[in-house]
Amino acid sequence: MTRNTKILYIAILMFGILGPVLFPAYTTQIAILWIMVLMASTWDILGGQMGYNSLGNITFFGCGMYISAIIQISMFYDVGEYTSAFGAIMPEFTQYQYFLGLGLGIVGAGLGAMIISLLLGPIVFGLRGPYFAIGTLAVAIAAGQLTGTVDYIGGGGGISMPFFPLDINSRSIFFYTLCFFFAGTVHCLLRWLYSTQFGLAINAIRDDEDKAESMGIPVLRYKQVGWAIAAFFMGSIGAVYGNMIGFIEPVEVAFPTATFGIFMVAMALLGGKGTLWGPVIGAVLFTIIKETTWTYLLGWQWVALGLILIVNIVYFQQGIMGWLQDKYPERFGIIVDDISDEGKP
Repeated sequence: MTRNTKILYIAILMFGILGPVLFPAYTTQIAILWIMVLMASTWDILGGQMGYNSLGNITFFGCGMYISAIIQISMFYDVGEYTSAFGAIMPEFTQYQYFLGLGLGIVGAGLGAMIISLLLGPIVFGLRGPYFAIGTLAVAIAAGQLTGTVDYIGGGGGISMPFFPLDINSRSIFFYTLCFFFAGTVHCLLRWLYSTQFGLAINAIRDDEDKAESMGIPVLRYKQVGWAIAAFFMGSIGAVYGNMIGFIEPVEVAFPTATFGIFMVAMALLGGKGTLWGPVIGAVLFTIIKETTWTYLLGWQWVALGLILIVNIVYFQQGIMGWLQDKYPERFGIIVDDISDEGKP
């Protein structure tokens, strides 16, 4: 790790710790930023590093929300009665019950989402290219629609999550800390993974999957492992997000394919997919642009974001990190052979 990289990590750590103190009015917005970093980074495992552009990772986000809700509620109440449209019961959770249920819910959400990814893997990984993207998108849309038909978990009316037992300021800091922790954990894990044989194998799959398989690389296994890692963290952060906003419903909150489902792809493309820092940079810039347009261009925010995506995809496909690596390769440890003198005596 270079000196500049260490300074960068220290700066990010200090911002993560002091952010709620320096900008208390924006604690929730910064927490959303860390969620965006996690989403873009986990999407890039398949989309950038492996070349499989999934549009269905939001499936695990929503599944994590509902799995966590079921665990948190079922430990102390009947889920069917809790979600009754007529308010069959008036639930109350003590501090011990709330935090125990939340902790087990987050773990269960991650593991449950990972199991779902392993069950779906053999089906969707039989597809390639645009067919894989469309197939995963179909899974996400179907998950949201099917969830809305299950009355046991609230159906289309959704679920009100257990009420946070402490004051509002403690609530903001608590969920901010969880978001920052998961985003940092994902980044550190991926930094290590990409430096191992796993990173070499998934890059080989991206470059030429058939050749990689002919060389003895268990392609399906690596694809499933990569998707399972993304699913675990997407499910976990889905559980955190569901509790943070206090209410979940199937289409707009749990399985928002038209917003978060597209945002994570756009962020990775903007920052530069297939790189460690690209999704992080893309998430930061995209979130700043999104918050700015939502504040000052209300009514035109989607037009502004659409124009940014068009410019990015048509004229700037390599993203910010890709452009920087092409222009300053030596700063990223990339050695470019000088062929200008090739063939000269």
